[in-house]
Amino acid sequence: MKGRPHNLAAIGLAALLAGCIAAWLMTRDASPLRPAKKAVPAARVSKVDERPLETARQLAALADTHAEQEMVEEAARLAGQEVDQDFATAIREAAAIAPPASGPLHDAAAHIAELTARVAARQQRIAQLTKEAAAANNSAAADGLELANAQLSLDQDELDDAQQDLAREGGDERANLQRAQQAHQAVRQGALPLGKLSAAATPATLREQIQEWFSLGSRQDRLEAARQDADRKATTLAEEHNALEGKLGNTPAAPSGDDSDEDDTATVVAQLRRLSDQRKTMIDLDKRTQLCQQLSGVYQSWLALVADRRRSVLHLLLGSMAAILAILLVAALLNRAIARVLGRQTDRRRVHQLQVIASIAMQVVAAMLILLVIFGAPTQMPTIIGLAGAGLTVVLKDFIVAFFGWFVLMGRNGIGLGDWVEINGVSGEVIEVGILRTALLEMGNWTSAGHPTGRRVAFMNGFAIEGQYFNFSTAGQWIWDELQVTVPPGGEPYQMAEQIRQVVDRETEEDAKLAEQDWERVTHEYGTRAFSARPAADLRPGPTGLMVTMRYITRGPQRYEVKSRLFKAIVAMMHNAEHNAEKAHAG
Repeated sequence: MKGRPHNLAAIGLAALLAGCIAAWLMTRDASPLRPAKKAVPAARVSKVDERPLETARQLAALADTHAEQEMVEEAARLAGQEVDQDFATAIREAAAIAPPASGPLHDAAAHIAELTARVAARQQRIAQLTKEAAAANNSAAADGLELANAQLSLDQDELDDAQQDLAREGGDERANLQRAQQAHQAVRQGALPLGKLSAAATPATLREQIQEWFSLGSRQDRLEAARQDADRKATTLAEEHNALEGKLGNTPAAPSGDDSDEDDTATVVAQLRRLSDQRKTMIDLDKRTQLCQQLSGVYQSWLALVADRRRSVLHLLLGSMAAILAILLVAALLNRAIARVLGRQTDRRRVHQLQVIASIAMQVVAAMLILLVIFGAPTQMPTIIGLAGAGLTVVLKDFIVAFFGWFVLMGRNGIGLGDWVEINGVSGEVIEVGILRTALLEMGNWTSAGHPTGRRVAFMNGFAIEGQYFNFSTAGQWIWDELQVTVPPGGEPYQMAEQIRQVVDRETEEDAKLAEQDWERVTHEYGTRAFSARPAADLRPGPTGLMVTMRYITRGPQRYEVKSRLFKAIVAMMHNAEHNAEKAHAG
């Protein structure tokens, strides 16, 4: 039952991996760089609408392959032709617009017409005077010609001024359209804002593939919107063409004018010219419809190209997902294999530790591999190494301090094997000084029996730098020890205490001299005050008599032996003293 969740997880990962591999194989034939077909010339289709060219220029910034840039150039060419044709039609229709029946614009138009007629008359008069002056070769004709040229120049200036005034008031639509056409030509001749080529750039990481997938999806949406706009405009222009054609079909045929008078002939000529203009408008509508249809075809081909690229990105995306699932599946299988191998061991505590370490190591390796699949190999290696080093320094601070603490402990004022030390309140004998830790065999209180407790205590060597430690072992491993003796209330307690002090002094005299010599060398080296190693006595009352506490110097490894010898000598001394007291009392 315990292994069932792990089996289900492994089975689920295997199923997902199989699905990804199958989808990856299905999309392996995608090629984002296959050559695009040229749009087949088709129908396409105005007041002046420059949106087709603006749309093509906006979409040009999205083209980042040679094939897409070819589509952009073709779309811009067709959209520019359509807008040019629209300008031509609008300019011709504006020229045929009759002036208003009244108002300032009517007066300005009438004034311009009058000036135009006057300029024409002046030109005819100048031509006639030029012939007369050349034929007669007289000064009167030459003077008349000069006066006529001056009047023509004055009339022409007045006509130009009137036309500018009319254009400024918005009454000269044809001039406004011509200026707009010139601006359009300047824009069209400018370079297209093509996107940066990335034909050879293939998204290698999962993050780049996801970004490319959504970017191409957004591009598809914009291209589809542009294609639909072109189709709608083609439909609108076709409907406008059909309506104009129906209107012309309902117009009665114009008379031939063979037997008409001069006024009827002028009317027929005007009617024929109007019909000719309407036919030209229909032809322009046909051309624009074809251009719009061609533009739609270009966008359709571009959509197919983007769809192929998106299919290729999907293929790469599925491959990355399959790699991640494969990493997870392999990690799960290896984890189970390690658990089975370790399960044969008998030491359960050791097995548990190894399983935890193996599981963590497997997870770390799997996470690093997955991060490589998602983000790729790091590019800024110096920065990454610096950040990683700083992070490891923070994480491994205790280990680094412990390592350098080992050098301190190995120095002259450090500790060695067999030393009697106290570290962080724990006293014991040093049994190991490793690179990272120090181990003690814990002892009891220094003033009590001091037997080993049987516990092994380990400390990280950082205490040598950040903390403190006490080493009770000098060159001779001298330590202060003490013993307590209770003197019975009968007799002479102070005399008994003095005898105890003499016994301790006699038994430890040699050790005290040696200790003073060792300490004298230390104090002389560091310039401190020398001190005595002679035993010291402390007397205090107790519940059953006078309690004598003796402090004396001894070697650490021999303190149990020395204390035993002292107790034996004190007991013998007290026994003799008691025996002597009884003899004196009996005598």
